[in-house]
Amino acid sequence: MSVTSNDTLARLAAVIESRRGGDPDTSYVARLFHKGGDAILKKVGEEATELVMAGKDGDAQKIISEAADLWFHSMIALAHFGVTPAQVLAELERREGLSGLEEFALRKAKQRERHEP
Repeated sequence: MSVTSNDTLARLAAVIESRRGGDPDTSYVARLFHKGGDAILKKVGEEATELVMAGKDGDAQKIISEAADLWFHSMIALAHFGVTPAQVLAELERREGLSGLEEFALRKAKQRERHEP
């Protein structure tokens, strides 16, 4: 039986959610939730920087490890803000087939529409 990425993300999201109200002394995820949004976002930033540094080093295993850390902490941030991995995957699927330049132009147009009186 093959496990899809979506299954993995859903399982991980369920574990993260189950730790939300846990004991911060025994659960790293519970500790981050306990510290709040700023601490969670700071950790995402740290992990993103570590991924960049691993990329600069060119070490594939370090890149994989740091990317996994970034994804994990990003999922904690998503949970903090009430967003599910399925919602992010749906957005990626919506963008599938669009060029990056087309997507950027669409976002700029929507942003202008929101700011017009």
